[in-house]
Amino acid sequence: MRVLMVAWLVLLCFGIGGGRAEAHAGPADPEQEQVAFDSDGVTLHGAVYRPTGDGPHPGIVLIGGSGPGPRAEYQPEALAFARAGISTLVVDKRTVGYSTSHRDFSVLADDALAGVRLLRARPDVDAQRVGLWGFSEGGWVATLAASRSATVGFVVTIGGSGLTPLRTQTWYLSNLLRHNGISSHLEEAVGGPGAAVVDGLGAFPEADFDPVRALRQVRVPVLALWGDHDVKVPSGESAAIFQRELASAGNHSVTTRFVPNAGHNGHRTTDGFDSIGGELFEGRPLGELDPGYTDVMTNWIHAVAADQAPPTSAAAPPQQPASRTPGTHPALEYAAPAALLLGFAAYPLSALGRIMLRRRPSEAGHGPRRSARAVSAIGLLATLGAVSYVVGILAVGGKLPPTAFAVGQPLPWLLLHALALALPATAAILALSAWRARAQMPAPLRRQTLVLLATAMAFVPWALHWQLFSR
Repeated sequence: MRVLMVAWLVLLCFGIGGGRAEAHAGPADPEQEQVAFDSDGVTLHGAVYRPTGDGPHPGIVLIGGSGPGPRAEYQPEALAFARAGISTLVVDKRTVGYSTSHRDFSVLADDALAGVRLLRARPDVDAQRVGLWGFSEGGWVATLAASRSATVGFVVTIGGSGLTPLRTQTWYLSNLLRHNGISSHLEEAVGGPGAAVVDGLGAFPEADFDPVRALRQVRVPVLALWGDHDVKVPSGESAAIFQRELASAGNHSVTTRFVPNAGHNGHRTTDGFDSIGGELFEGRPLGELDPGYTDVMTNWIHAVAADQAPPTSAAAPPQQPASRTPGTHPALEYAAPAALLLGFAAYPLSALGRIMLRRRPSEAGHGPRRSARAVSAIGLLATLGAVSYVVGILAVGGKLPPTAFAVGQPLPWLLLHALALALPATAAILALSAWRARAQMPAPLRRQTLVLLATAMAFVPWALHWQLFSR
């Protein structure tokens, strides 16, 4: 009896342990097959996640978001698709011709189509049922690729934008600045003239890529998803653009949906800021995939694969602020501060010229000279500082360095406000001083003073445009 009792207990323990392990593991992980393939002379490396069971299966190529993100970032989605019976290719993004300062969506679209060709050539994949999944930047790439080739069977996007990359970025930065407690004036400077300067200088890669052109050529079924806490893409505007432009292309299967409690990448989030872009954000881990997100994608793909693509339908979007349109004259935006800098620098440059020629300044006009130096210095600091600070925010993606805050503004921005306010007062002192000493002032000093006063007057409307006089 003792032996039987011990044996029964051992079997019971092993049975309980096995049951727990099986419940925890869930469906078996699909097999991964490492692959390499060519795209325009560049060898790309990736992995195919193969579903269990007999094929052929529908296939999907995953296109990642911006940055060099490795394929491991998208493993949760790859596993979810493969477990649902969809052969999934996930690829390491090319390093040739892609960087923070340069990218070409056309080249990335060619890479995506090369991945489609790889899946279509596999005997376990239904060649007529291979589509694209694009996250964030990948949404622009996926729709561009689908507009070029009839081999793409469908398109799924998550966090895709219907706006240009620059407008999308400024919208996100506005959200981020508000989230950090910064008042709207800096936000307006970043989204308006600051963005126009970056655009005019060509410093933002693919800034003016227009997704509308590609959408108007996509005639395969499209499922466009956004997290209802998406803070990086204006989902309501984007969904309306997807619906409108795809309809104009004669596309009758366009589904737009919003994933509850999800961020930009479709993963779980509390407010959209705790996980951004498929990567760690401020030390917090990437949220889990919600079954409602994966189920709607996999069920939709199987319906399309069964020639039962859902008819066009649109869900009501969450409330979000409207996006801002950057300045419409980018050349003027960076030409204006260049002219101001030249005008304010004329006085110290002329003084430098006198030093090099070893000419002593006239003793007459000492008061105007002192005021002229002050106007020149304040004008140079205010103009160069404002442009550098605002464009710097765009360059670093809104990640402001630690600094003191007051009245909802970072300290550097407040100092720029103070300089902007001090300039007209200092220019008025210069004008009064020059008027009083006009009879004794030498002709070169009179000309320099007129240039400084004219530049100071031009500074006022420019500073208003850059929100330097706003409280």
